[in-house]
Amino acid sequence: MTVEQTTTHIFQTSFGKVIALKNNGVIRARSIRYARSERFQKPVAEQPSPSEIIFPDKTPVCPQAISPLVEKMIGPTHIENFDPDESTQYLSVFRPGSITDSEKLPVVVWIHGGSHEIGCGDLPTSDPSDWVREQQIIVVTVSYRLGLFGFLGGDERPPNLGLFDIIEALKWINAYISEFGGDPKNITLLGQSSGGDAIAHLMISEGVEGLFQRVIIQSAPLGLRYKRQKMSAEFLKKTEGLKYETDVFKMMDEYKKHVPSVIKYGLKAAMPFGIQYGFPPLCKEEESIEKWKANARKYDVLIGLNNDETAFYLKTSDALNKYFGKGFGLRVLDKAVEKTTELIYGTPAKVFAKNYAKAGGNIYLFRIHSRPENSPIGAPHCIDLPLIFGNEQAWKSSEMVKDIPWKYIDENGKKLRALWAEFARSSHISDDSERPEILKIRKLNFK
Repeated sequence: MTVEQTTTHIFQTSFGKVIALKNNGVIRARSIRYARSERFQKPVAEQPSPSEIIFPDKTPVCPQAISPLVEKMIGPTHIENFDPDESTQYLSVFRPGSITDSEKLPVVVWIHGGSHEIGCGDLPTSDPSDWVREQQIIVVTVSYRLGLFGFLGGDERPPNLGLFDIIEALKWINAYISEFGGDPKNITLLGQSSGGDAIAHLMISEGVEGLFQRVIIQSAPLGLRYKRQKMSAEFLKKTEGLKYETDVFKMMDEYKKHVPSVIKYGLKAAMPFGIQYGFPPLCKEEESIEKWKANARKYDVLIGLNNDETAFYLKTSDALNKYFGKGFGLRVLDKAVEKTTELIYGTPAKVFAKNYAKAGGNIYLFRIHSRPENSPIGAPHCIDLPLIFGNEQAWKSSEMVKDIPWKYIDENGKKLRALWAEFARSSHISDDSERPEILKIRKLNFK
């Protein structure tokens, strides 16, 4: 098999002359700045540039603390490849290497997860090149502010700045994606975990009219969205002394010391950062369900989860496995995974889907399973990522997939990518389309 040489590709756009790289049938225009911001201020759209827009040597990333669990289950973070930047408003465009001048491809916008606290739009484990090449779609990956910078605020400091960043990214995409070969009238948001939580709330945000038509919500912890006001206010007060700190690494070290103080708020404290109701661009919490119902005919929805979401946390804990790793203890642990998965992910997704369908929305509900012989922890949180993005090389260090043959992941992943692309193109999934064996999916209908 011949390896394609990497070459330079130039997009001549009204935003500027964008320098990209073409390799193996995919053109990548990386780390384009779509907005700028001052600390704790709303983003301001980046203006067109008279000079060349060149991808940086290092990937810009919002300052964050490294997660040992993510390092173990997904893979190590090579920090030498990243450049911390408080103003983390960047996006990357991935396009098939060859399209006709008249083609306008469907656009999928990737909103990464990470508990609104960690992550980046451009990680090797979420490189969409396989998907772009297979399905002739465009994927745009978005980075936005996280943690203290993007998802904690109050009356004197705007909350939801990460949401405002994503809205600015969507405005940029609508304005310029046609010059990359994309269709601005055919945009699907894809979010996993807290990214799914973000796009569910973008559906009821102010200032998003006409910016997207569909959403794919994977493993959103919607069960943690309720009654967070007191916890957010206390966490904000505890970390208030860090707002003028110039050393972002010190900020990351210091805020973690205050996380135990909110444990009294129960399960929701597992995600101390998050969207905050009652502040722009969101409504009050008690208005949210009616807002989703009112918008049910605006957005097509594909929503679901993995069958054993919380096994990612519970069954990988050395402390828990010491006491619950076998026999009766294992049965207790299995039941804990089942109950917490339903509480945080499963039941909220079902309720959301039923309400949406009753309001006249076009919505599909899915669940990803795993065969026991392939994975001792079942289908945990994040198992959908290698299925959607592929990239065997990027996942070779992952503890989560070490017992699963890559051929099995690849075969199921190609079918899943085809279904998700079908939804992105047409808002529907045909009954005749091939399903991966790991997937259960149904369209909800209420008359």
